[in-house]
Amino acid sequence: MAIVSNSVGYLDDGVLLEAFFAYNDSFSGRRPAVLINHTWVGRDDFVAEKAKKIASLGYVGFAVDMYGKGVLGSSVEENVKLMQPFMDSREMLQNRMKAAFYAVKLMPWVDDSKIAAMGFCFGGLCSLDLARTGVDLKGAISFHGLLGAPGNTEGNIIKAKILALHGNDDPLVPAEQVLAFEREMTAAGADWQLHAFGNTMHAFTNPAANNPDFGTVYQPDADRRSWLLMENFLTEIFA
Repeated sequence: MAIVSNSVGYLDDGVLLEAFFAYNDSFSGRRPAVLINHTWVGRDDFVAEKAKKIASLGYVGFAVDMYGKGVLGSSVEENVKLMQPFMDSREMLQNRMKAAFYAVKLMPWVDDSKIAAMGFCFGGLCSLDLARTGVDLKGAISFHGLLGAPGNTEGNIIKAKILALHGNDDPLVPAEQVLAFEREMTAAGADWQLHAFGNTMHAFTNPAANNPDFGTVYQPDADRRSWLLMENFLTEIFA
């Protein structure tokens, strides 16, 4: 087995974006693809490694770029500045996600009828928002993602199956937001599931997270369990 990886450019509203992709060249023919959405930092090594792990499962891993080629935050202040425009305009966020969705469909290794999206923190919200637009997505997976509704997708039917993986002690996603999310998904007709991990805060999949005052702490058990849940989910939606 050899994992092949590279980068590919694509455009949204005149902004040059650069995704990182990976696939296993021992598989022949077209295969499902998974969009992998980054945290508020930008398209970094964390999501590149996830793309390679997705490739090892037999899919194409496509690490999305939301900010622009080479743009990465290096502090909390920079990260907020990069993310905030997308939080202020969820339509802009959704359009950028659609650009990635259409870009991955054009790749020669991809079965364009079998696309899913996953993401971490801000990236979890990006994945869910793509599903909320009603595009023909097989599934959306949120790892410790923000769950708040965008406000511009009411009435849409969500075609994608939904998997939300949530830390029960996440201060950025309080219980009221979780309940509102469950009601939103039900109203949209989604096939949804939410798994909450006890004694688990935000950013539980990130080994570098160690700031309980900020609410970001790595939790290895939740990290391992959530990945297994994701693997099973992908097997189901791509069957």
